[in-house]
Amino acid sequence: MGRPLSCSAAALAAALLTALAPLPAAADPLEPGGTGPDYPRGGEDPEGSEIAFTFQDERISESSGIAPSLHHEGVWWTHNDSGDHPTQVFAVDSEGRTLATVTLDLERRDWEAIAVAPGPDGEPAVYVGDIGDNFGGSWSEVRVYRFPEPGTLTDLVIAPDVLTFAYADGGRDAESMLVDPRDGRIHVVSKEFAGGLYSAPEELDPQGVNTLERVDSAPLFATDAAFSADGTRYAIRTYWGVTVYDSSDGVPGRSIGSFDLPESEQGESIAFTPDGTALMAGTEGTAAPVWRVPLAEHLRPGSAAEEPAEEPGGESAEESPEEREEATEESGGAAPFVLAGALVAALLIGGIVLLARKG
Repeated sequence: MGRPLSCSAAALAAALLTALAPLPAAADPLEPGGTGPDYPRGGEDPEGSEIAFTFQDERISESSGIAPSLHHEGVWWTHNDSGDHPTQVFAVDSEGRTLATVTLDLERRDWEAIAVAPGPDGEPAVYVGDIGDNFGGSWSEVRVYRFPEPGTLTDLVIAPDVLTFAYADGGRDAESMLVDPRDGRIHVVSKEFAGGLYSAPEELDPQGVNTLERVDSAPLFATDAAFSADGTRYAIRTYWGVTVYDSSDGVPGRSIGSFDLPESEQGESIAFTPDGTALMAGTEGTAAPVWRVPLAEHLRPGSAAEEPAEEPGGESAEESPEEREEATEESGGAAPFVLAGALVAALLIGGIVLLARKG
């Protein structure tokens, strides 16, 4: 089960990161590589955000992932988190009404993510990520279940394909899985302070253990991720906001924008709408809402991604040698304060992580 930070811990983390953001020559701890748009730290969600629907089925009480159907227009797949739930995946309509329940004939451990993408035969398949680990990476292996998306929405019992994975750098907790619609490659985002984006092999061994290799860093405490329908964009969400990446040339791509998501009880899921104009953001809880959040034009698939703005303090053509020397001296004078601030931040963040794990 995903464990949210307590309200006080989350607020402290947001305030701390906001305070540290303006420090000169310091990388943004929430942005991969410290470059690109500022990561959201709390505030208003995008204009035009609205509740698209609420889950009407009382059995859906811990929705932890959401994905649009490829066979059925207006249909969304979701599932419950870990806990005392049957091994079921639900198909719901645009009003949040359950249309079908697919029961997977196996034991669950910690389901955290879902995706619908072409399978090995090119036909739509549903992928369920049994990738959670509330014990800090104690599982040596994690699993992804795959089954053909039903052409007819009716209650079924299915024995899915079981794909097994192990991290190249040791076990870890994760709640985010995304499947590239262009080649079916599976990617996982770990849920950590120093989160990582991991990629599975291009060709999977259906009988053996497939290695997940770290290919990039990721926002801290990621709770879900998803590709757009054409694979040229993907999004990684946290409890507080989302970052969109341009993956036109492949994964990991580059960050092209971040923004806050509507406030929710425990933000767990994210998905692109089939037309790529918005994101669907869900939360856990009975009768939980799913928000439709519009995307800015440059974040949408098929649009030209904006180039990252010049880093503050970057050297300009008009800057004189004297100005550069003065800036260097000022930066050097501030170095002790920056280092001290970083040390305090590390101690506070470590405490927050411990509180989150024990919460």
